[in-house]
Amino acid sequence: MTADYHIPDQLIAEMTAKARAAVKVLALASDATKTAALKAAAAALRQDSQGIIAANALDMEAGTKAGLSPAMLDRLKLDEGRLAAVADAIDQVAVLDDPVGEVIDSRTQPNGLVMRRVRIPIGVLGIIYESRPNVTADAAALGLRAGNAVILRGGSEAVHSNRAIHKAMVSGIVEAGLPADAVQLVPTQDRAAVGSMLRAQGAIDMIIPRGGKSLVARVQDEARVPVLAHLDGINHIYVYKDADPAMANAIIVNAKMRRTGICGAAETLLIDQDYPAPADLIAALLETGCEVRADDALMELDPRTVSADDADWDTEYLDSVISVRMVSGLDEAMDHIARHGSHHTDAIITNDDAVAAQFLAEVDSAIVMHNASTQYADGGEFGLGAEIGIATGRLHARGPVALEGLTTYKWLVHGQGQIRP
Repeated sequence: MTADYHIPDQLIAEMTAKARAAVKVLALASDATKTAALKAAAAALRQDSQGIIAANALDMEAGTKAGLSPAMLDRLKLDEGRLAAVADAIDQVAVLDDPVGEVIDSRTQPNGLVMRRVRIPIGVLGIIYESRPNVTADAAALGLRAGNAVILRGGSEAVHSNRAIHKAMVSGIVEAGLPADAVQLVPTQDRAAVGSMLRAQGAIDMIIPRGGKSLVARVQDEARVPVLAHLDGINHIYVYKDADPAMANAIIVNAKMRRTGICGAAETLLIDQDYPAPADLIAALLETGCEVRADDALMELDPRTVSADDADWDTEYLDSVISVRMVSGLDEAMDHIARHGSHHTDAIITNDDAVAAQFLAEVDSAIVMHNASTQYADGGEFGLGAEIGIATGRLHARGPVALEGLTTYKWLVHGQGQIRP
């Protein structure tokens, strides 16, 4: 029997106890069993697609009435194509190599001890997220494939979508013989339940927040549990003086406008002062409906631009807005990124391999790109099947976090009676 929803600490204590029991089962589950569970979960999503889309329509209607921004509504929306992509991502995760049990390294000491470092699940993961119902499926799939139990706490914006996706996922997991408690959804939207998760030291092994800056900041401030997170996606593209104009235009429009509400969207464009066609770059953005906030030098090139202020260089718009600045060269571009970036994703467009190599080596971001759109900052595009998020810190995992980032390791030591002198 589930604990009283009105007593969040009791509810989370019961859920974590069930999750801990599920971890023991998952630790012994074979590669084939986990694969079958995820394939069955993907099939269940496809089978119940109409019900899931109908549930999402309730969330979209409520979100529209509540005045959610276009970016938030875009993150929230599910249609046949997006739901099919979610199911496809689960199928991709299902056939990835199982990281559990992988021998990372092995050595034999002079005294004959054989030592192996082996990947193991982290344990119980708490995922706290907003507005993106696909996270329900992605987090469940990645967590289970890496042998972890997952406790999901989605935002109220996607409550109906999350419940429908979770129900379908669990039906597939159970069909394959794994416990339903391997993937649990917190059944209340009471914000106090989030606090209970953050205080669940020893019961939850890692918290992963996915959402806006205020959510992530709260998690990092209050958590007594290790946190894997990133704050902003203030992503830059630097157009070097020798960049191919057609390539530069195409990459920049895609990086900004393909989907403005995702964390991989470009937010600042840096143009080298010797690049021959800066006006074309600005016009290409304006003509797609993007507001361009430019520095004084670039405002002179197009009267449709507006003046950028100091805050713009530190803003993640998640909307059809971009800040644009002219820089004197590579060093100034990298200096701007170091001062204003968020260590998420930054890119350079150039035909000079030496310049690209310097940019890739010196820009301190989780993902650094050469001649490619920042919209590729996605675990699926990295061949990881899906992602739990983009981590911008330095410890444990960085960049798209998928199966490997959801494991830790232990040492296994074999001896023949050795004693230490």
